[in-house]
Amino acid sequence: QVQLAESGGDSVQVGGSLTLSCVVSSLRAPYNVYNMGWARQVPGKEREGVAVIKGDGSTEYAESVKGRFTISRDNDKNMVTMEMESLTPDDTAVYYCAAGLQWGMITGSRAFRITPGPWAYGMDSWGNGTLVTISS
Repeated sequence: QVQLAESGGDSVQVGGSLTLSCVVSSLRAPYNVYNMGWARQVPGKEREGVAVIKGDGSTEYAESVKGRFTISRDNDKNMVTMEMESLTPDDTAVYYCAAGLQWGMITGSRAFRITPGPWAYGMDSWGNGTLVTISS
């Protein structure tokens, strides 16, 4: 079973920066073919896809973080990283790392979407999350 371990969550002030990392292990396929994503969730709200980086290195971002967050991957270390800048209280959430191999009409807990619609990344594996708190 693929395992993901996030790190880097912390409490920072408005306008600050933070870098989240996620190391992946027990892969079923070479790491460089996995789509890797970051999602976040606030209690009482649905999980929100924040950023994704595909196996070919192309990226997608939610409008709410575009220009402030940068996702990258290190295929030698089986790691995905997200640099977050200009943080606001709206960025406060538990951030989850996800890994998957599919793109299509995915539904249910496997569905990872950056934008609304029937198409989604199928993320089979999720980390336990890391808490990011932005205080004013």
